[in-house]
Amino acid sequence: MKVAEEYIDIGKIVNTQGNRGELRIFPLTDFPGRFLDMDTVLVELNGEKRKYTIETARLYKKFVIIKFKETPDMTAAEKLKGALLKVTREELVELPEGSYYIFDLVGINVYDPAGNSLGILEEVIHTGANDVYVVAEQGGKPVLVPALKSVVKEIDVPGRRMVVEMPEEY
Repeated sequence: MKVAEEYIDIGKIVNTQGNRGELRIFPLTDFPGRFLDMDTVLVELNGEKRKYTIETARLYKKFVIIKFKETPDMTAAEKLKGALLKVTREELVELPEGSYYIFDLVGINVYDPAGNSLGILEEVIHTGANDVYVVAEQGGKPVLVPALKSVVKEIDVPGRRMVVEMPEEY
């Protein structure tokens, strides 16, 4: 039995750009420059995925402007509004040691150093200074865990396990 391939969203088509078939993409990645080096990308619209060839790509303000070979004009481009740009896990930008993709952390089981379950990581909040993990038992009150090396002692993504040692003030 073949395992279904996992796709990760890296951008959303929010509008057309001009009248020559270019598209305005809102990046859903921390690496918007990645679009400048890509030849093709998977576009999902209404549940259907199709590979598109990137002719040109450039960064513009908080967007990426892309021209696909398959969108020769604004009429063709308009049909893709709302579509998601996706890549496979193998096509993700490699992260530095000790860094993780948020979608890999959400749903992971969180424990204290003694092995007691604190719950499941439900969400990651970006605060500016450091991220905060929202951890909760089913139906329980969420615990906010600062994403600091002094607090997060171990992350095992394949094992779906995280160990945290909460500071005294928590």
